[in-house]
Amino acid sequence: MTTAPFDPSRLGRGLAFAAAVTDLGAALDRSNAVVVSAPPGTGKTTLVPPIVADRVPGRVIVTQPRRVAARAAARRLAQLDGSPIGSRVGFTVRGERHVGASTRIEFVTAGVLLRRLLDDPGLDGVGAVIIDEVHERALETDLLIGLLGEVRELREDLVLVAMSATLDAERFATILGTEASPAPIVTQSAPAHPLEVRWAPCPTPRLDERGVAWAFLDHVASTAVAAHRTLVRADPAADALVFAPGAREVSDIARRIRGLATEFDVRELHGLIPAAEQDAVISGRSPGSPARIIVTTSLAESSLTVPGVRLVVDTCLSRAPQRDAARGMSGLVTGPTPKASAVQRSGRATRQGPGVVVRCVDERTFAAAPAQPAPEIAAADLTDAALLLACWGAPGGVGLRLVDPLPAGSLGDAVAVLRGLGAIDADGRATTEGRALAHIPTDPRLARALLLGSGVVGGRTAAEVIALLSSELRVADGDAASTLSALRTGRSPDSRRWEQEVRRLERFTGPNGAAGGADQTGLVIALAFPDWIARRVDHSPHGATFLLASGTRAGITGPLASSDWLAVADVTRAQGRAAAGTGATIRSAAVLSEGEAEQAAAHLITDRVEAQFVDGRVVARRERRLGAIIRSSVPVRVQADDGGRDAVRRAIEEQGLGLFGWSDTAHGLRRRLALLHREIGSPWPDVSDAALLSTLDSWLGPELSELASGTPVARLDLAAALRRVLPWPEAVEMDALAPERLEVPSGSRVRLDYPPIDDSAARPVVAVKLQECFGWAETPRLVGGRVPVLFHLLSPAGHPLAVTDDLASFWAGPYAQVRAQMRGRYPKHPWPEDPWSAVPTRHTTRRAALG
Repeated sequence: MTTAPFDPSRLGRGLAFAAAVTDLGAALDRSNAVVVSAPPGTGKTTLVPPIVADRVPGRVIVTQPRRVAARAAARRLAQLDGSPIGSRVGFTVRGERHVGASTRIEFVTAGVLLRRLLDDPGLDGVGAVIIDEVHERALETDLLIGLLGEVRELREDLVLVAMSATLDAERFATILGTEASPAPIVTQSAPAHPLEVRWAPCPTPRLDERGVAWAFLDHVASTAVAAHRTLVRADPAADALVFAPGAREVSDIARRIRGLATEFDVRELHGLIPAAEQDAVISGRSPGSPARIIVTTSLAESSLTVPGVRLVVDTCLSRAPQRDAARGMSGLVTGPTPKASAVQRSGRATRQGPGVVVRCVDERTFAAAPAQPAPEIAAADLTDAALLLACWGAPGGVGLRLVDPLPAGSLGDAVAVLRGLGAIDADGRATTEGRALAHIPTDPRLARALLLGSGVVGGRTAAEVIALLSSELRVADGDAASTLSALRTGRSPDSRRWEQEVRRLERFTGPNGAAGGADQTGLVIALAFPDWIARRVDHSPHGATFLLASGTRAGITGPLASSDWLAVADVTRAQGRAAAGTGATIRSAAVLSEGEAEQAAAHLITDRVEAQFVDGRVVARRERRLGAIIRSSVPVRVQADDGGRDAVRRAIEEQGLGLFGWSDTAHGLRRRLALLHREIGSPWPDVSDAALLSTLDSWLGPELSELASGTPVARLDLAAALRRVLPWPEAVEMDALAPERLEVPSGSRVRLDYPPIDDSAARPVVAVKLQECFGWAETPRLVGGRVPVLFHLLSPAGHPLAVTDDLASFWAGPYAQVRAQMRGRYPKHPWPEDPWSAVPTRHTTRRAALG
């Protein structure tokens, strides 16, 4: 049975993109990969899917970065098409699906399509995929581009369309096209309605130690009320959109506006409110209803159209992930909104006519903001992405045409987590356990805790805790157990949405055990994040400091600050009182018993001798640890056995090579080897700190035993130890390639000063009296002619006169000036007018004449 085609002329009535329909058709005739570039509000999300659907067999999948956008786009298109949602047009988002056998266009989130690809890599029955809002550079969207590029190598018939609201279309055209030919680009402009820009800076700082300052929230609320009151007097149908950095600030600003202006209908729009409320906000207001002020997060920047908006009030603040490499964690950080995003926000006011934007900063502050937002891939936690790529068969994204490669540091952290979960093998390929985790639509750590926790505390309790952790629900005072209790009893306004997520997760737990209590929340959290099990190490009136098993210190305030042990679910980079001077703040946690900590993190428990160097000698203790957390510690005498050697090795790795007193001989040998490695490479070894610390057994093996036996550091012969890394038989050439001394024309053998091992640009230096080099024209070169020697030519008193690596040029030019200045100061030494014919000497003129 065939279905009736869509009617683009009717669907596109009043939409700017209707003018590009012919261009899009021509592009699809030429290529199965097309890039569409058009500003927000032109109607590309409404028109492109039906145009593509009428040209391809099978279903058209359209991805959106957010659930609310997927639902809204589907309902809008179904309404214009005159068909019920779920028939010709449907959608699938987490926890909600409206799709039937006759569905031709299905809107989904990028995450839904990613997991669908794991089950069906060929996308059977799908004729086209349209990736919307690619310019937002969401991590899941970037991954989709890479994976679908590989699918198209097997399915040449699959149509792929990438839609962008900004001018970076050429980059995506290159990625989607072939090496010989980029994908065609279809562009369409939007009507240029006038925009009035106003500036309303706050007299006090926008941010303080708690985050967004309360005074600034007051300022934004009063600014929005005043601006909207002025606007509605001229245009009663106008609505206002206020942009805040996060859900908490949305609620705070909305509450303040309600207290200032009862005449407005104040609505909130963010990812934490129920779907029905989100849909009601973006559906517009009915005739005769009060003017609206909608306070929103970046949710409404580009992927949603909120009808009726003529005023935008912008905090010019955004919340974005930022990776802390030192602590191995990513957290949401509030900072200036990139200018490109601010422009997108202001464009909300001119979708349907002239508009106004009020920016709550001054022009200088706005100009200093970053130009573009950073791609999410640059700072996000990559654990889920790394598992998906491993299941796909492309560990780390190798072989995929990604917009940007996965950052090595974040990817390394993710791979370490996945190996700890048993989700990938030594080659980075997904294990059977890893594939099972990947099919549970949540973070792999939470998926593992769901499976393990269901066998310990029961499927229901495990699902309840994971539903809380996987959501964006606010955890009051950082107390996950208390928040969970409120959700269970229905006291929380989020209870209904949470319960839906619980039921969804219970499907993955198998037969449910008996429901547990709130006191088991910590155990399930600890199963998910064993590295974040924490023990209190300090307490003050302002909060407590906890040491995590990973080695990070983090602060917390509130009721959990008095706990001895915590299972931490969310810890982020932060500043202020809550961080307790640690630079990290615990945002969500639950009380944990010591026994539960051992149960959840048995693989992190060690009982061994630990050593450290104090005043040049080894001091040892037997320590029982849970990761970095010391459970007990007693002094012991270190032994020269394997345990003692291991303890000494770990101490050196922790304290570094600086604890050794390097002799001049050892220091010189190391620098010579470093130059040979820099210029030649293999077989000459890397002797950097990192390389030597990673190979202690191979070059310092006997000395490790000596140190464990009590030998002080000062007695070690590091030059002899370092010679163990010399490559044989190549080592016999070392003195020729990098000699310790250089013979100069006077007959002296002058020591060469080799460059520091961490300076890749420096060269070997010889400091020699100028008179000893008379007549020397050819600058000597080391390492087989690769490296010229840098001469520091000295006065008879040893003071520097010139620095050169070109002796011939020096004698021909600067020498005359040096001679004029120095022969009166040092009359007893030779300063010949012709240095080429003078006899080189290290003596005075008289002594040289005496022979």
